[in-house]
Amino acid sequence: MRIMLKSKIHRARVTQLNIDYEGSITIDRKLMEETDILPGEQVQVLNVNNGARFTTYAIEGEASGEICLNGAAARLAAKGDTIMILSYCYVEDDEARNFTPKLVYVDAKNAITKSKRAVGVIRL
Repeated sequence: MRIMLKSKIHRARVTQLNIDYEGSITIDRKLMEETDILPGEQVQVLNVNNGARFTTYAIEGEASGEICLNGAAARLAAKGDTIMILSYCYVEDDEARNFTPKLVYVDAKNAITKSKRAVGVIRL
């Protein structure tokens, strides 16, 4: 088994910070559906502006384009920062060489501009 990139939201913008929430990242529902990220799923967040990298879990957002860092993660970015949101999965060695992640590109308002490659079949 190998851990492979399952999906990525490329160059999303942080729209809100909520230091008082218990933790996580709130992601627009459409972005979660397009990238096959489930509520509660572990994600890695990479901040292009300051180099911070951290792991948290996803919460489904209500507002269109919402990307909100909650709790301690809110200290690792500023509103307007550009981030990458990554999810991973386990793939059998023989399937890993042909596995392709789902890449979702967004504009400055976190609206989907294009998607590339469907997520491959995962057998656990």
